[in-house]
Amino acid sequence: MLIVRDAFLGVTRFDQFQERLGISRNVLNQRLSHLVRAGVLDRTPYNERPMRYDYRLTKKGRDLWPVLTAMRQWGDAHAAPDGPPLVLVHRTCGHVVDAVMACSACGSPISARDVRARRGPGAVEDLFVSSRDGSPRRAAEGSTTSSESQEA
Repeated sequence: MLIVRDAFLGVTRFDQFQERLGISRNVLNQRLSHLVRAGVLDRTPYNERPMRYDYRLTKKGRDLWPVLTAMRQWGDAHAAPDGPPLVLVHRTCGHVVDAVMACSACGSPISARDVRARRGPGAVEDLFVSSRDGSPRRAAEGSTTSSESQEA
């Protein structure tokens, strides 16, 4: 995730990643190759002799932005006693921002207690666990929040 984080911060070249992350060239090469195979980064030559590449985020890679932002905000809240080492500034208004999860339909902010899980169209196994004994639920039962369970 640190490679992806640095790509979001504008790092594109192998030597830049290696210098910033302080990992061996061999390990970095393996990780970059994996991210390219996974479709998270594109590798584009920028020099032929010697062959050198730029690594840039693909759409799939850019879609990781909310994940990295949530992890950064968690770290800022729980592991940065002197304050965040990095802040994001909204280009439009110039204020420091925190990402907030919101309902895609009504726009209300949401937390884990505000949603319930249910089986989606791509489910291939039963992901739900009974809150009472830990045994799997049947797919037809779905899942409820703790407040819905208490009401029943």
